[in-house]
Amino acid sequence: MVQLLDEDIKTRDVLTWKGLHLFHFMSSSCSQKTRIVLNLKGLAWESHQLALRDGENFTDWYLGINPRGLVPTLVADGEVHIESNDIITLLEERYPEPKLIPAGAEDRMAELLEHEDDLHLDLRTITFRFTQRRGKQPKSDEAMANYRTGGTGTVLGREDPNKAREIAFWDTANTTGISDDAVRLSASRFREALDGLNDTLNASPYLMGGELSVLDVAWFIYVNRLRSCGYPMEALHPALTGWFDGLKARPEFAKEIAVPPEVQAAIDDHHAEQRREGRTLVDVAGLA
Repeated sequence: MVQLLDEDIKTRDVLTWKGLHLFHFMSSSCSQKTRIVLNLKGLAWESHQLALRDGENFTDWYLGINPRGLVPTLVADGEVHIESNDIITLLEERYPEPKLIPAGAEDRMAELLEHEDDLHLDLRTITFRFTQRRGKQPKSDEAMANYRTGGTGTVLGREDPNKAREIAFWDTANTTGISDDAVRLSASRFREALDGLNDTLNASPYLMGGELSVLDVAWFIYVNRLRSCGYPMEALHPALTGWFDGLKARPEFAKEIAVPPEVQAAIDDHHAEQRREGRTLVDVAGLA
């Protein structure tokens, strides 16, 4: 698990905080996943929302508690935890009711969540092309300069390669943009993974069998995001669509993926333009 060491943390005031504090962004997939687990467990927590579009995650203060500049970050009685899958696993260990990892399946769950996490940059690749317009330079030069130099640059006391990966993504988004080839590769990875999940759900109500687990929470968020990008979920993965609709009917899930009307209008407008140009996700990735 990624609990930062003392030497990784520059923003020292959080070390004295009591209770659960979550730094998050409303439409961040990893934030949504974490909030759903907090909801399911009925935990009290203090919200600290960041405006990612304004670069608040690249400020010196925030990079001082999350050297990767990502959300969410959980501060739990002065401990600083980063990476959403590590956070939800931590919550399961410390607050085991209701149980969201089947007994004896801890190692298997870790493997499955790692596979899900391996697709995170693929999700971002598709998101940046097929939700709202992002502009020619999604992150300003000032924000990127802050990002490069802010924080300790270490996680668990070592130089963090994940930050270099994040910088490379934003440099690409700011210069060449997200290419058709990148979209096709990411979509093909998702289609293969979703085919497997669909097969699982043809045989059981949830992804780990008969009971809801954190794996369902994690993939629910990915499916929701892909649907919002125009991925033809119902046509390609009908069992997965039925599973998703069932979870979406639950308030613990529904409230975390609600989209403000003005944001939905911007997404709809962008999709209409892409349909006119023959540049939808289905068109680019060949998902028909």
